[in-house]
Amino acid sequence: MADRPSQNEDRFDWLRDLIDRHFKTLAILPAAILLLALTVFPLIELFHMAVSRITFTNAEMIYEPAFWENVSKLSGDWIFRKALANTLVFVLASTSIEMILGLALALAVSELVRGRGLVRTAMLLPILIPPVAIGSMWRLMYNPEFGAINGVLQAIGLPALDLLGSTQTALLSVIIVDIWHWTPLVFLILLAGLEALPAEVMEASSMDGATYWQKLRFIIIPLLWPAIMVAFIFRSIVAFKVFDQIFLLTSGGPGTSSEVVSLTIYKVFFQQNQLGYGALLAIITIAIVCAYLGAFALAQRRMARNK
Repeated sequence: MADRPSQNEDRFDWLRDLIDRHFKTLAILPAAILLLALTVFPLIELFHMAVSRITFTNAEMIYEPAFWENVSKLSGDWIFRKALANTLVFVLASTSIEMILGLALALAVSELVRGRGLVRTAMLLPILIPPVAIGSMWRLMYNPEFGAINGVLQAIGLPALDLLGSTQTALLSVIIVDIWHWTPLVFLILLAGLEALPAEVMEASSMDGATYWQKLRFIIIPLLWPAIMVAFIFRSIVAFKVFDQIFLLTSGGPGTSSEVVSLTIYKVFFQQNQLGYGALLAIITIAIVCAYLGAFALAQRRMARNK
């Protein structure tokens, strides 16, 4: 009888060893399965839709092969090409300005001795405001008759402008709203990176007589580069998906001057009911975003090698 516990323990030793050897894999496995279920299966369905013409009969989706039909639609779709061009302008302009402003604000706030927490809290406010409220607020501010922006212009002797109603200023106006909304996030990421920089390096450079601009160029920026990359990649991905601001402020107009890819896909799916063609546009957009980020990563790797 005394040998039974030891026999049972020996019987389960292999299980304990297996868990010990593969604990990390087993711990990640549930999350990996959930991620696959939420990404891979929808992507497979998206590819299935992209090569089909989808109709509804008796509350059922009917799939008919129509790959070349969807491709021919794409080749003649000038609206999508215009939306893609607007999206690239939006991403490059908004992300670049947000990175510059966010870095400048982070550098300025990092020099504060008092009030840093207050400034950090105040900068959180634009991020916390719901996009619907942001769109409504800025639409009122842009109003050509009683908006605050035109009120300021008229107060200094300039004529009122219909910023959202002009083909020349509509996209720029939406970019300004995006910059106001997301610059605080870039600021917070870069401020956290600045606060994590080793103080010993900064003190040593000061003792060696380095100026502030020399510290910024040769010490701060190189050490802060990982945080800059995180902020840039995150903002680029979110900027490619911009929808709510465009939809609330201009709905892609006037004409197609502020049309973006996400809005075009929305119209194709839910207004034109072309589910197969909309799925093809979604796949192309995913490929473009991956190519954009891949080109940036490749350029970054080449820069690192040259250093």
